[in-house]
Amino acid sequence: MHYRAIIFDFDGTIADTLELSRCIYNQMAPDYGLRTVEPHELPGLRNFSLKELLSHLSISKFRVPSLLSRGTSLLREQIGDISIIPGIAEMIPELRKTTQTMGILTSNSIENVNLFLETQGLRGSFNFVSSTSKLTGKSKHLRAIRKTFSLRHEEMLYVGDEIRDVKASHKAGIDCAAVTWGFNSRDSLTAAEPKHILDEPVQLLDVRRIS
Repeated sequence: MHYRAIIFDFDGTIADTLELSRCIYNQMAPDYGLRTVEPHELPGLRNFSLKELLSHLSISKFRVPSLLSRGTSLLREQIGDISIIPGIAEMIPELRKTTQTMGILTSNSIENVNLFLETQGLRGSFNFVSSTSKLTGKSKHLRAIRKTFSLRHEEMLYVGDEIRDVKASHKAGIDCAAVTWGFNSRDSLTAAEPKHILDEPVQLLDVRRIS
């Protein structure tokens, strides 16, 4: 049996936004009384869960919605400068040939994602783009997507680059393919116990069939 639906995260999974996100965060940090993040800190931060990251940066959970909203707006201004993850542009159309439903579920805005996909010539490969305004709200949306497309749990796969993506998949009762080219490190993703670990986009073509 094939996965009938494959849903992707966006930032870090399809779009290479890590460095730009760091720069945007540093741009906002002084207004929130937060310290900036230097490039040499990123390898260490990649091992942190979302909760650990917020604690390390002394970011109150009450400030997260404001930071996310403002950061998303600033990202929109530079959407044309964002690169696609190497190998994604070639893999997506090939994956689409044998996948009934493909979509994106992200904490970014639908407008940003659509602009990026249109620029890359990939918007037609996806049935939908969905967004959640909460960093930890993906499990609810994954369950809604499953019901919308009348899928069984085992027919759906979520592809993401963060520990929170793996946790959301577990909570929604679906498989997760964790990619190591995004924010979280391979070791931290492995510890979260996803169904699959991918080091290159092309490997997703090998996990289309449920093992």
